[in-house]
Amino acid sequence: MTNPRKLLIASGNRAKASEIITILSAGLADLDVEFLTMANFPEALEPDENGTTYIENAAIKSEAASKHTGLIALGDDVGLEIDYLDGQPGLYSRRFAGEDTPFSIKIALILEKLKDVPDEQRTARFQAAVAISAPNIPTRIFEASRDGRITHNPKGEHGFGYDPIFYLPELNKTMAELLPEEKNQTSHRSRVLSHALPYLRELLGGK
Repeated sequence: MTNPRKLLIASGNRAKASEIITILSAGLADLDVEFLTMANFPEALEPDENGTTYIENAAIKSEAASKHTGLIALGDDVGLEIDYLDGQPGLYSRRFAGEDTPFSIKIALILEKLKDVPDEQRTARFQAAVAISAPNIPTRIFEASRDGRITHNPKGEHGFGYDPIFYLPELNKTMAELLPEEKNQTSHRSRVLSHALPYLRELLGGK
């Protein structure tokens, strides 16, 4: 297999890629893995995420990245599903209100839709899917979720995306109020990556 100790995170989102690398680094530390992101391959075209599920979108990213580079590639897709809004923004979380719209505005629009909705009806979850692709090997898929609730106001300075309005009742904090090391122990992304870790170790030559 080409470059078995290199792992490509198939994302151009720096914050997301950094979070994934931080989470995986601990579990792969003994393998001396070199992490790469799509920033290392500026000539690569971003694939069209036209899947109808998180799994399909994650696989679109990982397969395109692996095909372009010949490396083991990990793609992910995450969506915020709000029960009161019938699962919106869901699969279109990043594109909600326009792909280039700042998340501060996306958050404000969601909070307006939930205006006067009581806490018990503000249930939500982050759904996450990870796809791992490698040359001449079928893509493997992993899934996980993290339940929570939508706050009435944004809180916290950490994290990114919808983290400031995603409240974790058992921790009495939003995802954005958690320190990065705390978030990486409980988030949807840490959960799905923990599922994927044994397979990644196998692909990268670990025991």
